[in-house]
Amino acid sequence: MYISANLGEIIGISIAVLFVLIFFLSGIKVFKEWERAPYLVLGRFRGFKGPGIVYIVPLISKVPFVISTRLQTQAFKTEQTLTKDNVPVNVDAVMYFQPVDLEKVVLNVEDYILATTLAAQTTLREVIGGITLDELLAEREKIGTIARNIIDQKTEAWGIKVTSVEIRDVLIPTALQEAMSRQAAAERERRARVTLAQAEYEAAAKMIEAAKLYESSKYGLELRWMNILYELGLQGKGTLMLIPTNLMPAGPGAVSPYGIVGLREVAEMGEKKEEKTGKEGLTAK
Repeated sequence: MYISANLGEIIGISIAVLFVLIFFLSGIKVFKEWERAPYLVLGRFRGFKGPGIVYIVPLISKVPFVISTRLQTQAFKTEQTLTKDNVPVNVDAVMYFQPVDLEKVVLNVEDYILATTLAAQTTLREVIGGITLDELLAEREKIGTIARNIIDQKTEAWGIKVTSVEIRDVLIPTALQEAMSRQAAAERERRARVTLAQAEYEAAAKMIEAAKLYESSKYGLELRWMNILYELGLQGKGTLMLIPTNLMPAGPGAVSPYGIVGLREVAEMGEKKEEKTGKEGLTAK
C-alpha cells in the first residue's frame, strides 16, 4: 500500500512537471528574417517580435498573426467593366505591394491583403471607366501607373506601399474582336490603295514631263520610236511590226536621218564597220 501510494505521487508529480514544462515551452517561437509578429499583452499592443527565437508568455501574451515584410504579389481582375465608349471588358492585372509601417498594418486594417486587393479592383474599374478601348489597348503601362498612384494613396493609411500595377490581359467580346479584325483589314487595304494611287500619280507626272520633253525636241519622239523598234527587233519573235506614219519619209525620194531610211542607213553603217573590223583582224594575223 505504501509503495503504491508513493508511486501514485511520483506519477502525479511527473505529470504536473511535464504539464508545466510543456506550458512554458509552448511560449517559444521562431520567426524568419523577413517575419514580424505583433505582440499583445492582456489584449494591448506592445510592439513586434522577431526575427529569431522569442518567448511569448502563455495565457497573458499572444501573437495573433505574422506579417511578411517582403514584396508581395496579388493577382486580381475586373469583370464586365465598361470603358468610356461603352465597351465591356475583362481586365487581368497584378499588383506588387509591401508593408512598410507595421503598426498601421496591425491597428488600422483587419486583413491588409484583402483590403489592398479590393482597393485595387475598384480603382482599376474607375480608371478604365474614364478611358476608351483604344487607349486601354495602347497605353497599358500608363494606365497601370495611374492606378498605382491612386491605390497607393488609399493604402497609405494602412501602412502599405504599392510599388507597381501591371495589366496582363484585356479580354473583349468575340463579336467585337471580329469587328476589330475586319476594321484592321479594311485599314490595311485602304493604305495599299493609297500607296498604289500615289505611285500612279507620280508615274503620270513623270510621263507628262517626258511628253513635254518629246514635244520640245524635233527628233526626240522619233528617237524614242526607233529605240522601241530596235528592242522589238532584238527579241526576234515578232513577225509583224506596226510603224507610226510620222517615221516614214516625207515624200518619194525623201531622206530623213530619223526615219525608216535613216534606220536602214544606220544598220548598213554597222555592218560595214563589222566587216572592216574583221578585215583588219585578218591583216594583223
